[in-house]
Amino acid sequence: MTSTLPRVDDATVPIRVREAARKRRSVTPGRRVFMVVNAVILTAFALACLLPFVNVLASSLATPGELATRPFILWPETFSLDAYRYILSTPTIFRALGVSAIVTIGGTFISLILTAFMAYALSKKHLKGRRVINFLVLFTMLFSGGMIPTFIVVKNLGLIDSLWSLIIPVAINAFNFVIMRSFFQGIPESLEEAARIDGCSELGVFWRIVLPLSLASIATIGLFYAVYYWNTYQSAILYINSSELWPMQVLLRQIVIVASGMNADGAAVEVVPPAQSVRMAVIFVATLPMLLVYPFVQRYFVKGALIGSVKG
Repeated sequence: MTSTLPRVDDATVPIRVREAARKRRSVTPGRRVFMVVNAVILTAFALACLLPFVNVLASSLATPGELATRPFILWPETFSLDAYRYILSTPTIFRALGVSAIVTIGGTFISLILTAFMAYALSKKHLKGRRVINFLVLFTMLFSGGMIPTFIVVKNLGLIDSLWSLIIPVAINAFNFVIMRSFFQGIPESLEEAARIDGCSELGVFWRIVLPLSLASIATIGLFYAVYYWNTYQSAILYINSSELWPMQVLLRQIVIVASGMNADGAAVEVVPPAQSVRMAVIFVATLPMLLVYPFVQRYFVKGALIGSVKG
């Protein structure tokens, strides 16, 4: 009995199917070995990054006795929420989280606006003095004024003990500026010229043409800025004296100092047993917000970073 099914010709097979079949046939034994070794190395690297965080979470849920007998915990034998009950029962941690949230949201917004405006202007070849300004920006990536001169500037501006001291001195990062400028340089000039012919001003071109095409780069740079502001530590130690304005990272430092038995401001934070669990719980709480934000910008991360760093 002969088959009535129609004969499938190469011309009728979709291009993607043909390419996939060709790739499967072209996989050599050496390439298979490379793929296996590559998968093993990347898996080991991923575990090396993940296991410390799992250990922090498990230690924050473990009992004091288990922490004393097991130096490295991935799964507690007995779950205990005492550490979380303690840190959530005091307004100190909520105040620190609020300060960190204000600095992160406000600082990221201001930094993105300033970086985008500056990068767009310096991406134009017809701008006079463009080379000099770009050189001055790149110069700061190699040499900086130093801690003491920066402190004097912040003090003379009257920013000591103010949240502005955590934002204004680092509002524009040179590395992020270079990535965004390179991304803007890769946008075809014909699009901007067409917008100008239609009557758009320079600000209209930037707002209606350039920004919508640069969402990947903006999301990536925004993530860089948000992580930096959330992890603000040294600037807060130098410029913030009032414990009511401490961000989360400074509070974490204070808890670690008190839990270690060293001298600290006992009025600002009082650590009670289990001290080790409290430290781990605070670390987890301080890290959790960034972990929740990252998945929403992950799809822009690689695209924005690579395109902005390769072009131009």
